[in-house]
Amino acid sequence: ALALGVSFLKCLLIPAYYSTDFEVHRNWLAITHNLPLSQWYYEATSEWTLDYPPFFAWFEYVLSHIAKYFDPQMLVVENLNYASRATIFFQRLSVIFTDTLFIYAVHECCRCINGKRSAKDILEKPTFILAVLLLWNFGLLIVDHIHFQYNGFLFGLMLLSVARLCQKRYLEGALLFAVLLHFKHIFVYVAPAYGIYLLRSYCFTANNADGSLKWRSFSFLHVTLLGLIVCLVSALSLGPFLVLGQLPQVISRLFPFKRGLCHAYWAPNFWALYNAMDKALTILGLKCNFLDGTKIPKASMTGGLVQEFQHAVLPSVTPLATLICTFIAILPSVFCLWFKPQGPRGFLQCLVLCALSSFMFGWHVHEKAILLAILPLSLLSIQRAKDAGIYLILATTGHFSLFPLLFTAPELPIKILLMLLFTVYSFSSLKSLFRRERPLLNWLETIYLIQLVPLEIFCEIIFPLTPWKRHFPFVPLLLTSVYCALGITYAWLKLYVSVLTERIPVRQKAE
Repeated sequence: ALALGVSFLKCLLIPAYYSTDFEVHRNWLAITHNLPLSQWYYEATSEWTLDYPPFFAWFEYVLSHIAKYFDPQMLVVENLNYASRATIFFQRLSVIFTDTLFIYAVHECCRCINGKRSAKDILEKPTFILAVLLLWNFGLLIVDHIHFQYNGFLFGLMLLSVARLCQKRYLEGALLFAVLLHFKHIFVYVAPAYGIYLLRSYCFTANNADGSLKWRSFSFLHVTLLGLIVCLVSALSLGPFLVLGQLPQVISRLFPFKRGLCHAYWAPNFWALYNAMDKALTILGLKCNFLDGTKIPKASMTGGLVQEFQHAVLPSVTPLATLICTFIAILPSVFCLWFKPQGPRGFLQCLVLCALSSFMFGWHVHEKAILLAILPLSLLSIQRAKDAGIYLILATTGHFSLFPLLFTAPELPIKILLMLLFTVYSFSSLKSLFRRERPLLNWLETIYLIQLVPLEIFCEIIFPLTPWKRHFPFVPLLLTSVYCALGITYAWLKLYVSVLTERIPVRQKAE
């Protein structure tokens, strides 16, 4: 019923606004349908060149052979920004249809939930709450079915791989994740969690009584099987391009470091705070005559353009610097997964921390990448009150940070209504689930989240009526990004403190 209900809602959103990502995927349909494999990663008629891994390109190729029955004109490479009714209907419908994999993955994740918190009313059962938090996730709804992308089936692959690992079907989980990496390479951020967990739980088959690793239990066969899976999937995906001598070209498309530190607007992470501090120091320096205005770069990262940018006061950030910061941020969670094993729960904690750490410090991070942390954290939120509180902060702040993606007037009531419905349900259901425990949020966290309401009122209603809109059009994006960055940073730190300070019973370690 939940799946049918959300599918019906997705159908109602078919006529809604769509972003440039709609044209991106139409162009990829045309490229893969008309051109030989050797030209897929060289074609540049449109500015929206193919920059996803080969499995996704083959996915577009399959879709294109269905698309020709709806409107063949959408498959013409030169038909830039082509959007007939049939094209819109087909592309929207393809997202809805491929979401069936996500629905199945949610079902499998719900099967992995233990029944310690049983309830007579089905609406209060942890499995039902989890199903709603995943199937009706606000961020996934607006990003895929209004803004337009294919995240649903990709997150379906991720959740299904998580479910298989929880069910101790390690090879299936490894295969699914390997395939996922060759559909969308952003999931490489959580690869350390998969790698360490599989090594700790599958390649080493036993622990000592105190929970420490029994080194003699190492299985060379298990390592070989995992290696074969990775090699075979990689060969199937990248092998044709290796034979054609085009692997460097494919890699350059997948990792375009020239795009700049931040995406179209600042994703709410550490670099948003860093950039805001640089701008604040620049303004202060100019007013106090500490800086020469003629030597300050004119380019601005708040103009909505994807470009390289030199900071005026603080040191400029390079791709290598972000890689080092991300590695350092991920390291403690990986150590915890190895030295403080907690089974599937520890794996999920590490996965979320890897996702959040890469979101906080990664290069050219998209604001939509916050879903990579919110969705798996949903599985933890129904197990412990502490994790439920962190989830409410991260989900509310992360989802609010997606509001600027839908900037057209007709979508304003839609995004506010969907956000309110999801947020109210999240708070009420988790509060009911943990009603016998302490409050999920303290007073300071509650005040922070409530302040999102006046922030939205200012950005959507008050600011457009002021003369500032003409001279400083970037202010709403700046305020949203920086304010949400504070909440996401806090949630990241709180989860890290929880994981690092958590004590694990010896019996649980041994298990």
